[in-house]
Amino acid sequence: MTTLLVALSPILVVAVFLVGLRWPASRAMPLSYVAAAVAAYFYWQIPVAQIAAASVRGLVITVQLLYIIFGAILLLNTLRESGGLATIRRGFTDITPDRRVQVIIIAWLFGSFIEGSAGFGTPAAVAVPLLVGLGFPAMAAVVAGMLIQSTPVSFGAVGTPILVGVKTGLEGTDSVEAFVASRDLGDWQMLLPVIGAKVALLHAIVGTLIPLAVVSFMTRFYGPNRSFRDGLRIWKFALAAALAMTIPYAVIANVLGPEFPTLLGSLAGLALIVPAARKRWFLPRDEPAWDFQSREQWDAAWSSELQPATESAPPRQLSLRISWLPYLLIALFLVASRLPQLRIAPLLKSVAFKREDLFGTEIDASIEPLYLPGTIFLIVCGITVLLHGMTRAEFGRALGRSAKMIVSASTALVFAVPMVQVFINSQGGGAGLESMPVELAEGVAALVGQAWPAFAPLIGGLGAFVAGSNTISNMMFSEFQFVVGQRIGADPTWVVALQAVGGAAGNTICVHNVVAASAVVGLVGREGEVIRKTSLVFCYYVVLAGVLGMLLA
Repeated sequence: MTTLLVALSPILVVAVFLVGLRWPASRAMPLSYVAAAVAAYFYWQIPVAQIAAASVRGLVITVQLLYIIFGAILLLNTLRESGGLATIRRGFTDITPDRRVQVIIIAWLFGSFIEGSAGFGTPAAVAVPLLVGLGFPAMAAVVAGMLIQSTPVSFGAVGTPILVGVKTGLEGTDSVEAFVASRDLGDWQMLLPVIGAKVALLHAIVGTLIPLAVVSFMTRFYGPNRSFRDGLRIWKFALAAALAMTIPYAVIANVLGPEFPTLLGSLAGLALIVPAARKRWFLPRDEPAWDFQSREQWDAAWSSELQPATESAPPRQLSLRISWLPYLLIALFLVASRLPQLRIAPLLKSVAFKREDLFGTEIDASIEPLYLPGTIFLIVCGITVLLHGMTRAEFGRALGRSAKMIVSASTALVFAVPMVQVFINSQGGGAGLESMPVELAEGVAALVGQAWPAFAPLIGGLGAFVAGSNTISNMMFSEFQFVVGQRIGADPTWVVALQAVGGAAGNTICVHNVVAASAVVGLVGREGEVIRKTSLVFCYYVVLAGVLGMLLA
């Protein structure tokens, strides 16, 4: 029990100071880092060199995150200066002026498409600032962007959480090989599409209510009436939008495998729902379009630097096609660079800066600058300047504003990501313990016994909460989940599927994802408020997935 509590200490610090006491992440995350480092050194007896190496690896990842955030902010500011954002805003008003419908189309469907193509927090870097640019309160945009980081995530980045995360976690495991031999499956990797199909079924069931949750949270916390009812009034449209994505998503997972469920499912959803929104199908006929109050009546904590008090006239009139082209190029370049069939990724990854065996440990750190989404953002910004006929002064203003905003995000991330790396890389110390996340999982397993399938999604979610990645959570816990499933007589492939589903849901509450999403729209210091809201959906997700796990596993 002592080991379990010590392993929990960095997470408890986040819960108490960031979420409970409402400290900004820039103050809470240094304490969490200290808690992880102290636990690693004194209880796990990890050498100082290993703690330092893990911290340096975390700083390298922080640089990459800040690079992505900067690119996303710069694109939005470039579009604002060019007048493209004003045209995009008018285009959405032509589809529907109803903000509830807009958030479903942009966050749920377009955000899922970006998740399917790139993953790794990129949807928030694209969808959240786009919502802010369309006139959403920054806080509402961040909450919406984080809530959809659940259902699409398990098949994000063309299936990386399954094809890399679960595969790496199970690879070379004797128990997996024995299970495959007993089922006469041949190659153990045949389990991956089987697990992927089960993950898709669980997500398709649990994720059906996510669009409705997004609009209901938006109307309850940021609407003029502060009412869930305003969001629930479009329940037919929200469910239609959910099913338009999740049904193709589940079918594709069974037919094509883990690469394309999110990517193609979201495209199918967009193709079905945008025309439905134009024709007001599934929407109440007897009420006006829902909107926020005028900006002067917003709570001051909702707004950000990306939301000027008054909208100035755009410097030039641009067509809707030319205004949307930068976002379409982002999507196209992300898909092209991630699809293995095109073989572009190896070329981009060939330019890499890597340092192995940091401080004499087995920990390494690397950057692949051409492969990072931040590079794609910067390339598209340059193309936008030319396509939109921008002046040097206009782009200079966008660049200066973006550089100023990125500074505010750096403090929290500089401590949040190294804390994660110390937490994960805490194995091999003098105390003879497994890493903190594995000890945490084993402690929970010992407490719950046969009820483990109900708790398997929670462990996956905590892994993603700490690591900021469904892929890393699956790497850490897939073998452990498989073995526990066998130990209690459950189907281990279902237990691993529950792990992957919980790991996806954990992205909704991950601290450094929330910091990054907030930083993209210049809203830093309110991360705890975001997590208090998204944690409600996280609990719904892991509890319902756990109930399904008890029935199916």
